[in-house]
Amino acid sequence: MRFKLFGTEIYLSFLFMAVITLMLAFDKTGLILPTLFAVFLHETGHLFMMWLRGLSPKRIKLIPASVQITNAFTKGYSSDIVIALAGPMANLLFFGVFYYNHICYGNLGTLYFALLNLVIGGYNLLPIRGLDGGTVLYCILCRFCEVNKAELVLKLVSVFFGVVVIFAAVTLHFRGKLNLSLYIMGIYILVTSIMKR
Repeated sequence: MRFKLFGTEIYLSFLFMAVITLMLAFDKTGLILPTLFAVFLHETGHLFMMWLRGLSPKRIKLIPASVQITNAFTKGYSSDIVIALAGPMANLLFFGVFYYNHICYGNLGTLYFALLNLVIGGYNLLPIRGLDGGTVLYCILCRFCEVNKAELVLKLVSVFFGVVVIFAAVTLHFRGKLNLSLYIMGIYILVTSIMKR
C-alpha cells in the first residue's frame, strides 16, 4: 500500500502488516506492543533530527524487519551520522527516563519498557550494514578511504558479527539451550551484509 503524507511517500508492504498481525495475535508475553512502541520512538528520533537539520524524508518504507527512511537530499556524511545516531539516542533517553521511574516507584512495567529501549538502541548501534551503527561506520570510513573500500570493510565487519551470532546460537544449541532468535538474528545479519545497498 502506497500513499503520501505531508509530501512523504509511505510504503506499507503486505508482508510487514501480516507479520505484525501474526505477532500481535500469537503474543503470549505482552511485550509486542511495548516493543513496537519502542521501535516507533526510535524512528521518531531519526525523523525529529531530520526535521531539526532542515531535511525532509522522501520515502518511508515499512517492510519486515526494517523501517527504511530515505532523505530527499543530504548535507553530507556528518549530517548522516547525526541522523543515524538520533534513533538509538532516543531509545537510550527513554531507557534513562523509564529506568529512573522504576527506581523511584518500583513499577516492573516501566523496567521492562526501559530494558526494551536499551536493547533496541544498543542493537541498532552495532556496526552492521542495515543498522544505524553500520551507517555511522560507513560514513566515517568514507572520510578516510574510497567508497568501494568503505563498502568492503563494512561488509566484512557485518559478516564477522553475523558469524559470531550464529556461532553463539550453535554453541547454546549444543548445550541444550535452543535460542531461535539468535539464529534468526545471525541469518538476518548475514543476508543484509551480502546484499547490495
